[in-house]
Amino acid sequence: MVEFLQFTLSGVSFGMIYAAVALSLVLIWRGTRLLNYAQGGMAMITTYIAIEVIYHTGSYWAGFVVALLAGILLGAICQVTIIRPTMNKPPLNAVIVTIGLLVLLEGLAGIFFGGQYRSFPAAFSVTGLKIGGTALGVSTFDVFVVAAVLVTTLVLAAAFRYTSAGLRMRAAAFNATIARLSGIRVARVLTVGWALAGLLGALAGVLVSPSTFLYPNSMDTIFVFGFTAAVIGGLDSPVGAVAGGLLLGLALSYAGGYLHSGASLVPLVALGILVVVLMVRPDGLFSATQVRRV
Repeated sequence: MVEFLQFTLSGVSFGMIYAAVALSLVLIWRGTRLLNYAQGGMAMITTYIAIEVIYHTGSYWAGFVVALLAGILLGAICQVTIIRPTMNKPPLNAVIVTIGLLVLLEGLAGIFFGGQYRSFPAAFSVTGLKIGGTALGVSTFDVFVVAAVLVTTLVLAAAFRYTSAGLRMRAAAFNATIARLSGIRVARVLTVGWALAGLLGALAGVLVSPSTFLYPNSMDTIFVFGFTAAVIGGLDSPVGAVAGGLLLGLALSYAGGYLHSGASLVPLVALGILVVVLMVRPDGLFSATQVRRV
């Protein structure tokens, strides 16, 4: 029973990170019908920026804030300079561009920051919490991870629902042509969507790096898990992205804990879940019955 509780809490912590990546993918997909394969690379670059700020200022929170701002800026710049010129071209062009952007970002990280593994500091203690004499298998930092992603998700959800900017983004995602006829500047709205996706990616990078080492390819696996979570929940569903991240985090935690050689089987478990979902419900578990076609 204690092991189950530990695996569950650990799964929730990592699941929220996968949810942040999944939500960033959903934000872009809803507006452009494009999967940003460079999302992990963008998160990795902003995490490197964070660690440099932390080393120079001695303040974790300075690095945290700068990483989020860098994510917003990087997302907006990539959309305006790289993605926007491909929007009226064949869809494969944009896919190739995002893959090229990933290669570019990982190459630049190796050039400017080096290819060695670097440890990333945590905001709070990573010592496991206990209730009485029972170890919970999670730390204060893990609680912070869950709270940070939840708060960010709730703020974005409230912004989409109750602000004029959020309503414009929802309208542009639902039907860009009608949104243009209504006077909405769709190009600007898409830039904002990419900026928010960059923020979520930066958040995921900063939160997961204390549990892993930071290096140019460090976010590749996290991106794959985030993509799997997005597919599980449905690429059209922000709620599904969060739910998919939690479900995947729990499944991988249980697999890593209970299966023999579980750690090495975790990627295969994720792949198996992805294949099953695509076979049974390819639009995602939380997608609407009728999916908008472009």
